[in-house]
Amino acid sequence: MSSEESTVQELLSLTQRLLDSIASADWETYRSLCDPSLSAFEPESQGHLVEGMEFHHFFFKLGASAGARNTTMVAPRVRVMGDAAVVAYVRLTQRTDAEGKVTISQCQETRVWQCIDGRWQHVHFHRS
Repeated sequence: MSSEESTVQELLSLTQRLLDSIASADWETYRSLCDPSLSAFEPESQGHLVEGMEFHHFFFKLGASAGARNTTMVAPRVRVMGDAAVVAYVRLTQRTDAEGKVTISQCQETRVWQCIDGRWQHVHFHRS
């Protein structure tokens, strides 16, 4: 495996780990993967650019939703540009509710990672 292929696999693994931490409301893992200056455009910010971690921490404090949940990245694309990388994909989330009914939702996400002090950190995302 080439160095670039290895980097792509690492970024996909980190992105999946990030998504899993969101699904399980694992704040410590999420925080460890993100730069404190994380910025984001997402539906919850109602069109505003959110900067920092406190906006996201609020949702983690609510805890994980009840029932089973699975998150899948569909057709991920990774572009590495030196010490920065973009990971774009469709995110499918499967959930079960209290009665066992399964629902599936989707959104489009672009995640930006930057290699800081030899470690990839999540620095920006756009979700729609």
